[in-house]
Amino acid sequence: MLTLLAASVLVAGTSATAAHAKAPTDPEARAFAQIDELQQLKRSLSAVERKLDSPLALELRKRRNRTAIDATPKLSTGITVATNGTTPVVVQAARVDDGLLRRLRGVGAIVRYPSQSTGTVLIDAPVSELDAIASWPEVRRVKVPSGFQTSRTDAPGRRVEIGSEAKDQTAERIATALRAAPVSVGAVSQGPVVSEGDRAHAADTARSKYKVTGVGVKVCAISDGVLSLGNSVASGELPGDVDVLPGQAGQGDEGTAMLEIIHDLAPSAKLGFATAYETEESFADNIRSLRFSAHCDIIVDDILYFHEAAFQDGVVAQAVSQVIADGAFYFSSAGNDGNTIDGTTGNYEADFVNSGQRVDTSGRLHDFDPGPGVQVFNPLSANSTGKAVTLWWNDPLGASGNDYDMYLVDADGNVLTASQDTQDGDDDPYEFLETGYAAGQRVAVVKSSGKNRYFQLSALRGRFSDADGLKAYTTPGVTRGHSAVQEAFSVAAAPAAAAMGELEPGDSASPVGPFPQTFTGASALERFTSDGPRRVFFKANGKPITPGNLTSSGGELRQKPDITAADGVATSVWGFQPFYGTSAAAPHAAAIAALALSGNPGMTNAELRTAMTRTALDLAPAGVDTRSGHGMVRADLLLKDTGATPQPLVQAGKPVTTPISGDGDQYLEPGEKASVSLPAVNVGDGKATGVSVTLTTDDPRAKITAAQRYGALAPGASKFMGFTLTLAKDYPVGRPVTLTAKTTFVGVLSPTAGRQLVATGQVSTEAQTFAYDGPPIAIPDSDQTGITASIDVSGVGSVANMTFSIDGTECTTNPESTTVGLSHPYIEDVTAVLTAPNGASAQLFSGVGFGGTNMCQVVFDDRANQSITSVQPAQSPFSGSWRPVAPLAPLYAASVDGTWTLSMMDTIGGLSGTLRAFSLHFKKYEA
Repeated sequence: MLTLLAASVLVAGTSATAAHAKAPTDPEARAFAQIDELQQLKRSLSAVERKLDSPLALELRKRRNRTAIDATPKLSTGITVATNGTTPVVVQAARVDDGLLRRLRGVGAIVRYPSQSTGTVLIDAPVSELDAIASWPEVRRVKVPSGFQTSRTDAPGRRVEIGSEAKDQTAERIATALRAAPVSVGAVSQGPVVSEGDRAHAADTARSKYKVTGVGVKVCAISDGVLSLGNSVASGELPGDVDVLPGQAGQGDEGTAMLEIIHDLAPSAKLGFATAYETEESFADNIRSLRFSAHCDIIVDDILYFHEAAFQDGVVAQAVSQVIADGAFYFSSAGNDGNTIDGTTGNYEADFVNSGQRVDTSGRLHDFDPGPGVQVFNPLSANSTGKAVTLWWNDPLGASGNDYDMYLVDADGNVLTASQDTQDGDDDPYEFLETGYAAGQRVAVVKSSGKNRYFQLSALRGRFSDADGLKAYTTPGVTRGHSAVQEAFSVAAAPAAAAMGELEPGDSASPVGPFPQTFTGASALERFTSDGPRRVFFKANGKPITPGNLTSSGGELRQKPDITAADGVATSVWGFQPFYGTSAAAPHAAAIAALALSGNPGMTNAELRTAMTRTALDLAPAGVDTRSGHGMVRADLLLKDTGATPQPLVQAGKPVTTPISGDGDQYLEPGEKASVSLPAVNVGDGKATGVSVTLTTDDPRAKITAAQRYGALAPGASKFMGFTLTLAKDYPVGRPVTLTAKTTFVGVLSPTAGRQLVATGQVSTEAQTFAYDGPPIAIPDSDQTGITASIDVSGVGSVANMTFSIDGTECTTNPESTTVGLSHPYIEDVTAVLTAPNGASAQLFSGVGFGGTNMCQVVFDDRANQSITSVQPAQSPFSGSWRPVAPLAPLYAASVDGTWTLSMMDTIGGLSGTLRAFSLHFKKYEA
């Protein structure tokens, strides 16, 4: 078979254009001629077209017959166009404001995620309007959105595509599981299905010996989604208080599987979640929100966006650094992109070397051969189909003036796809393409113009492999992006139990884990786990680390991965039985860290890093290496090393109030006293001593007696003590008293604080209702800006309680109905948040119903028996009384007069709905 060896085809300096003019028939000449044609096309682009990513520009040229398509007959742009004529793009602008969003919507675009901080907007744009959008002066670039991959790998013999089910199939599967599941909401014990990693990491014996279970620590995961979270809660696999950021439940179920692993190893740790959808910017925003809003101590993710830079910390990596600087601990999957030790990698890094092969007037192809020979193509394995291929070179982000391009060619010399954006001084040093399914695929790198640079070429989840007489060239270091942040923990994978199976035909067998025994220094890594190190040339601000040296000897070298943990483990989540990949390893490591932090509150990132790396079991090859880092983490060794001790954690419970003076009725009224019986509960791992509770009120006309000493409380124990609450005669009738409880005890986690409302007066039998009287509001599909509707309340003041309702006159499952309060084919797509005049907000629902249709005559009431999270699709159209996701009580702690705002957003693409009718209902107190 003829091969694509540059030196055997054209003499250095010979014009590929000339070869094309002679209508080449051999594969080598055909390849260079087609690359030459594309380079000429690139030079011909207008100023507006150069603001478009090259696949978009090529797609428009193809559609308008402005390019010589016959010269590249196999070329695919990779641009997908929906039936409505739109394609997803990211608009990068000088400023993202309401004016830009209105203008985008004015040309028919659907706004999905605007980011003011980064000046980007993810939209679904009409293809016919792409160049018009690019022509706007404020628009700097129109880009193809960066895809991402999780670090999950499939079980042997089965290919599972999360999200491949139709929505109705997913809904029915989850509903069936919910009906069959035993209810165990709020359990802190492990569920029926326990990860083998619990035993393999000796976390089970460590918890038993050191009496630490994760108390006082909040661990939050970021992945694709938590679609079946309700199923895992109902079956006892997860507690009922998982804190999902509003509207950020995402799509898919990898997050649910990760949370189950964390809960198995650290069952008393609090849990949280946010999705990594839709963009790098939203991913970074959610990292920050989990720390600064949800107060997560440990964050773990399994995501890599393809656009995450190799040589500089980009937007996601900078968010990771921000939360670490604030005291959080960050764990991330190293990736499943292979390594050089196992011969499974598709990574290549080197200084650009001019092969002497010219394309167009100034383009030069890179020479992969480090010896005297010349080879301008790096061959891919036969199984490297449908893989993401990225090219990065070491210019600063947003400031590249050196123009590099990338081409995928088949065995016949046809260019299958190309990435040839224009870098002219204000662009990212980045190109991206996806491999096809043709035989003999190989990649070429072209320096179109500019200086020689060190670059990274990565076929993610693919492999460079000798083929057709071409030698494959690989180097270590495929790990990159936020997982390579210096202070983050990058986690490699080793099987806990059964072997995964071969990765590609003819591969060596995958290793077997130790379960039911524990990991040892002889444990073997997964053959797919990604290797390091990561060479970084620029600081986050774009300043060079080694000014004047941007070659392979410059920059700084970061040791990655850091540690290794278990994969190939059991979860109850469909599609993750078992769960392979560094996606499973990272939550194991994060949970073990939670045990250490639980037993050593106040531990710093540096202290935890020292302890985890010092106690890790060294794996082959000896010493700190580019595959396993410092080695396998073991919970028992870590807790012994850190001297972990069980910590008490005492919290005040809900008070019981009983009037002891006044008119003798059961209601506390102005001028009366009441006894307040307040429980203190030790929810910690250790015995609490010196427990004391101090109560304060929010009004000087309400007096509460001094602090009470509760003494000692064993783990799980509670004790009631009495206080006296006195209301002045001029205390406002009906105004609830806010009690703030400060609980102190001997321990690092002391003090804790909480708030409770004490009712004053008799609740009125009649409610005052305020209804929305505006027009129906369409809820835009997959648009995180969402909608808002408001109700003005006046003349009410303080209230005893409130409910919120989504109304309707005739309830039906018809998603087109105009008689229901909220019509939507899949209520699970919708998130609703109610905000009071005092600024307090409560999430009413998010991701509920699993495919159920419409809400009609639904009442959200803190006193309802069931939570809206337990609603099932068979109950649609949803109606009746339900507890909201977050309680309404904080919303009426102050006067309810003012403007109330209901926000709704549809965060999942494909379907949309309409909000028509909703109301607020208040009951006041009477003397």
